[in-house]
Parts: sequence; structure tokens; C-alpha cells
Amino acid sequence: MEEQLNILKAENIYREFETPDGSLGVLKGVSLTVQPSEMIAVTGESGVGKSTLLHIFGGLDRPNSGLLEISGESMLTKNQQELARFRNGKIGFVFQSHYLLSDFSALENVMMPILIADKSPSYARQRGEHLLEQVGLIDRAKHLPSQLSGGEQQRVAVARSLANEPEIVLADEPSGNLDIASGQKLHELLFNLNEKNKTAFVIATHNL
Repeated sequence: MEEQLNILKAENIYREFETPDGSLGVLKGVSLTVQPSEMIAVTGESGVGKSTLLHIFGGLDRPNSGLLEISGESMLTKNQQELARFRNGKIGFVFQSHYLLSDFSALENVMMPILIADKSPSYARQRGEHLLEQVGLIDRAKHLPSQLSGGEQQRVAVARSLANEPEIVLADEPSGNLDIASGQKLHELLFNLNEKNKTAFVIATHNL
């Protein structure tokens, strides 16, 4: 039987930051593999390095040393332009803050990564509407972010993270700014999308 390719493979990831008091080691030899359609939670208190780890996984930060591959490709040998193109096609992001574009509708926010990938506007609209339907917000497609609740904004952000059918979604404290009920609904949505779309998820959270 052929060995299954890891979506993510990290080995001995080290990351330290320079402070006025000297070097601060945040990640010390972290290793992790993520299989297709797998869902993994990275838990721990605030400040232990969860966000740093996800930023490295997504190519938003670089480790001091270690190996990192997404879909068999090294993330540490690409330049910034190559990383941006690779991220847009292979990796989805959901952050604690939704980072929606305030002057664009929910649908336009979801369409944006698709248009950046040079897909046609008609396909971007069709895909965007499909994703908003998946997250239960098709009836809010024309609303601006300011017209949506916090939970709805995060659901739009989740839909946007799936725009280009990524192989993995990195979610950094996605329910951190939500009340308990909205956070629970968001986590249920992520589990449902993982099961339905077979997309791999790595979720950093302090919420056990």
C-alpha cells in the first residue's frame, strides 16, 4: 500500500525572538505531521507560542531552524512572491480577528482570494455563494461586515479561508473574540466542514 503524503510535515521547528533581556525561545524542537482530512487542535495558555507556530506553518513567519513542508513542497526555500502564490492556493487562514474588508460585502470578501488567483468573476461568484451557503449565510451575502454579528463575521472568514479549495486551513483562536454560544457554533461549523469537504484543519485554541 502506497504511503499517504502528509499535507503538513514539520520537524524540529525552533523559533526565538530577541528581547532587551536576551533571546526568548518560544518554539523548541516542535515536530508535527498532518494527514489529509485530519483535524488537529494545538492547545495551551496564551503566550505559549500557538500563534507563532501557525504563522510559521502558513509561511507568515520563518523558524530559526527546522524543516517545514506543505503538500511535499518546502516552505522555507520559497521567496515572498512564491509564498504568497502558494498560500493563496494551498492554505486557508482564519484568525481571531476576522480581517474582512469593510467596504466589501460578505460575498465579495469570499470572492477576493479567487479573483486574486485569476479565476473568472462568474466562477468566483458561484464559488462564493456556494461557500456562504455552506456556512449558513447565503441570505447575508450582500451585507457589509459592519451589518453582521461577530459570529457571522467569523463564518464569512471561514468561508473565505476555503475559497480556493485549500488542502489545509490554519485557524488561530478562531472563537477567541466570540461569546461562548457563538464560539461553540463556530467550532461545530469547523467540524462539519472538515467532515464534508475533507479539508485538513489545524486549530490553535486555549478552549479545551
